[in-house]
Amino acid sequence: MTRGLSITPPAGSSVPPRHPKSPPPGALLGSHNQDCFGCGASHPTGLHVTAYAGEAMNITAKFTVTEHHQGAPGLAHGGLLSCAFDEALGKLMWSVLEPAVTGKLETSFLAPVKVGTTLYISAEISGRDGRKIYCHAQGRIGAESGPVAVEAAAIFITVPIEHFI
Repeated sequence: MTRGLSITPPAGSSVPPRHPKSPPPGALLGSHNQDCFGCGASHPTGLHVTAYAGEAMNITAKFTVTEHHQGAPGLAHGGLLSCAFDEALGKLMWSVLEPAVTGKLETSFLAPVKVGTTLYISAEISGRDGRKIYCHAQGRIGAESGPVAVEAAAIFITVPIEHFI
């Protein structure tokens, strides 16, 4: 799925099973913090990424690039696109119902994303090796079937809930 990204699960790793208490397919995946820049509804200039549980170890997400998210005039800032992918990939942890933090994130920019564009992200877990959960995603311009503009891969590290206290 991802071109030119080096994060791949090691040989012998497998996709973890979906937790039986994870949100059902199609469920809106809530924000972990209403003030979060990535997914918080209360953040005035945030990305407001919305994500939905998939059928398996996947999610779909979307966000619309606003003037607050631009780098070059009229175009999304690459760092903010990386933030959106970090948020979407992190939402995959709802499938395993384990707290995790980003250990490594790679982003590949394939086409410019204009202000006013909605980016549709599909993401899935591709493997697990101990505490490491391997994920990848694609972002398409304007529709779920639109042209691919951004790809990302990440490793999330599961942590005890005390990590956040």
